[in-house]
Amino acid sequence: MEIINFVLQLLKDPLAALSQFIAEHGTLTYALLFLIVFVETGLIVMPLLPGDSLLFAVGVLASTTGKIELTFVIPLLIAAALLGDNVNYFVGKFFSDFIKSKEKILFLKRSHIEETEAFYEKHGGQAVIMARFVPIVRTVAPFVAGAGSMTYSKYITFCILGAILWVTGITSLGYFLGTNEWVKHNFEKVVLGIVAVSVLPMIIGFAKAKFSK
Repeated sequence: MEIINFVLQLLKDPLAALSQFIAEHGTLTYALLFLIVFVETGLIVMPLLPGDSLLFAVGVLASTTGKIELTFVIPLLIAAALLGDNVNYFVGKFFSDFIKSKEKILFLKRSHIEETEAFYEKHGGQAVIMARFVPIVRTVAPFVAGAGSMTYSKYITFCILGAILWVTGITSLGYFLGTNEWVKHNFEKVVLGIVAVSVLPMIIGFAKAKFSK
């Protein structure tokens, strides 16, 4: 129950949840951050963990409290994201034939796999990088890439680039904006803004697909 309450608090206010965890557990915070990023990117059944807002909060705390070392946490979380992606990719590849033989598994339909394959075919590695910045999609995309026809040699190159851009970009944004008074007093609005911007490419892509038809 305590873990569930913490996750709910993390979803609601990652800055407050992380601040409390740091005060109570110190350097164990690094292990927690690694685990959250790994689970969000590596387990397809856990797509709702706060990826973007968590990274931003890490940057804010690094700049305002000094209790998180930015030069250590960024490589750590890049590694967590890459490990999660690779687990997800190979799970998708392992179950590829089984998935394609079914009309639907969990929330994934066979048509979703086929449409994503077509999207990867059209946009190539760029699609892997784009998916990294979209909540939920970044959890599903590696699984679908593995279940589809994208080769690992092609996938891993853009996967690494996407992980570096995602972790470094959003964490650094939090670090440089963390001392801003408006940001400190309106953190929830900033988080909502980050989520909105992250989802925007998916909305634009959906709209283009509808209008093109």
